[in-house]
Amino acid sequence: MHSSQTDPPLWAVVLAGGTGSRFWPVSTPARPKQLLPLAGEEPLISQTIDRINPLVSPERIRVLTGRHLADPILQAVPGLTRAQLMVEPMARGTAPALVWAAHAIAREEPDAVMASLHADHVITPNEAFRELLADVARLAAAHRLLFTIGIEPTRPETGYGYIHVGPPIGPRVEAWRVADFVEKPDRDTAQEYLRRGGYLWNSGIFVWRVRDLLDQIQAHTPELARLMPLLDAGDVVGFFEQAPDLSIDEGLLERSPDVGVARATFAWDDVGAWDAVGRTRQPDADGNVAIGDVHLVDSKDCVAWSEDGSIVVFGGEGLVVVRAHGITVVAARERTPDLKELLRQLPERLREPGK
Repeated sequence: MHSSQTDPPLWAVVLAGGTGSRFWPVSTPARPKQLLPLAGEEPLISQTIDRINPLVSPERIRVLTGRHLADPILQAVPGLTRAQLMVEPMARGTAPALVWAAHAIAREEPDAVMASLHADHVITPNEAFRELLADVARLAAAHRLLFTIGIEPTRPETGYGYIHVGPPIGPRVEAWRVADFVEKPDRDTAQEYLRRGGYLWNSGIFVWRVRDLLDQIQAHTPELARLMPLLDAGDVVGFFEQAPDLSIDEGLLERSPDVGVARATFAWDDVGAWDAVGRTRQPDADGNVAIGDVHLVDSKDCVAWSEDGSIVVFGGEGLVVVRAHGITVVAARERTPDLKELLRQLPERLREPGK
């Protein structure tokens, strides 16, 4: 890892407030996907903290989450302290949450650079991730840009936003100014992006100087800028009560001319739905992934996960079979990103199992 005496102090903020409804019925509001071992034996959030720990000292790590998840997260991550938690009074999207975090960090260390990480990403190898994060922190400090990490597309994915790269920023890291953010495309458009090149997936991993973020909010996000005096006065509840439900992408990054993107040097998956478990867990020779008391016979490319009872799949292909809380779900692998739509059509007693 390259370092110098002038490296900016680096903080890490881990976003861990989501519900992960696409992992129903295993994931519930009380046990969302970041608390599940979807990519190994440890919960995703525990892997996230372990990954950043050697680069960022514990006192500079903050975990943003909701009140109902504070205790489960502390239980899931050994060594995490309550002082490292920032408990949002209510869910309002990533823009208000990250503005609150940046404001709090700026009070302690005005020149800090903050990395915003998601608690549910799968990243390997950890060393490459840390090295790139340190390099991008230096770029953010030097160029005063808000940086996102972009992922080289490996398939015509329609579930991610894309970044169109602009002029390069050098020299050591592959980085560019962002020409444009593109919403989730249809399949034909995604195929065209792959063919044409110059497009990266938006990972949602961000790096910026805290003061630059706050200045940019003042310049481009009036709906939050007008509420900043509440944070200055220590009225966090008032800030969240009046804040719109807004993502940082929509609220700032798509509006600002001062955004950069660095190409990831590591493998990344956002574990968005059950089909991703087929990528994040090692499949057998037939492409199957089995967790729990599962028996797959003459089957291929299946993901099966049991938390209670046995699952037997005979002659299945491209299926996801999940059993938890007395509910069994069988779905085509390619349909699992649509589980949110399915949940809307089910009775409430099924939507929140384990309550």
